[in-house]
Amino acid sequence: MNAPTPLTRARRIVVKVGSALLVDQATGQVNRPWLETLIEDLLRLRERRQQVILVSSGAIALGRRELKLPSGPLQLEQSQAAAAVGQIALAHIYKELLGASGVTVAQVLLTLDDSERRRRYLNARATLSALIDLGALPVINENDTVATTEIRYGDNDRLAARVAQMTSADCLLLLSDVSGLYTADPNLDASARLIPEVREITPQIEAMGGGSASAVGTGGMATKIAAAKIATSAGCAMAIAAGAPLHPVRRVEEGADCTWFLPASNPENARKQWIANSLRPSGSLTIDAGALQALRSGKSLLPAGVTAVSGRFDRGDTVIVLDNTGTEIARGMVAYNDRDAGRLVGKRSADIENLLGFRGRAEMIHRDDLVVTGSP
Repeated sequence: MNAPTPLTRARRIVVKVGSALLVDQATGQVNRPWLETLIEDLLRLRERRQQVILVSSGAIALGRRELKLPSGPLQLEQSQAAAAVGQIALAHIYKELLGASGVTVAQVLLTLDDSERRRRYLNARATLSALIDLGALPVINENDTVATTEIRYGDNDRLAARVAQMTSADCLLLLSDVSGLYTADPNLDASARLIPEVREITPQIEAMGGGSASAVGTGGMATKIAAAKIATSAGCAMAIAAGAPLHPVRRVEEGADCTWFLPASNPENARKQWIANSLRPSGSLTIDAGALQALRSGKSLLPAGVTAVSGRFDRGDTVIVLDNTGTEIARGMVAYNDRDAGRLVGKRSADIENLLGFRGRAEMIHRDDLVVTGSP
């Protein structure tokens, strides 16, 4: 029996598939025999009660064939047109293959702004969380039909890492055209050896990234290392593995060559550290003794336990939580702006819709977005 890996232990897994794997370069059509085995692998993960998110390229490659666009680089508007046509074909094949097993498929298109701008980040995270909770399998791609050069990821490796960060995934698997990170380019250096495990991304590791090993797609090894930095800083383990063989995910489970980038902590701890240390507070909430006890027992902060609001902040900003003596107790990402938070002070969650005119979150700060910083 193979030893457990981050893939087999993970609760939530993001799998990234590139255009070169998904689309037959000779015909411009979906490589269906290979894709069917990938879908079988994803279904196996779900049968083990593991949550799965798929980040899939391929829309432009499929669309350019249908539009009969010439080979070679495309102008931005041509890429956007190809993406608009190809995304329909891509969504259709995933719905067909996953739907045959009773799995609901959700198409989610993201741009760089959706992970960099706080409000859009929170909206995207909430949508993905809801889809997963409802049992759907999100299939994510960059929204090439609207993304300009300035707001594009440009490669789905970093998009996949941002999705892993956004959803607090435990494991990110990048299916690539190579088996992992080598000490040198194996196509040029016969002595190059595979690095099976990376625990710290040093300048030496980054220097091994070099350029792209493939003539197709946009993500070379350098972008994969950049993705690893994003993923591991969020507490998510990441693997680079060869994707071309059939059943590519199962092969990793069975011990196929790959490179694992291992984080120093798990997603929950990494997120708590980020909230506690990396985000500048924009305001504060003062709470009563009952709310203080609730926070220390691991519960969320409800409006009823808030006695005062200070500062100017928007939804998703970090605020300090103070006890009635003004001592910092916790920090967290607040679910309301300062104006709405002020109207909810001391109120029941059931009254939020009547007070604000919309149905917001029941919590002022959800426990997943809160870290206790003060001593008990």
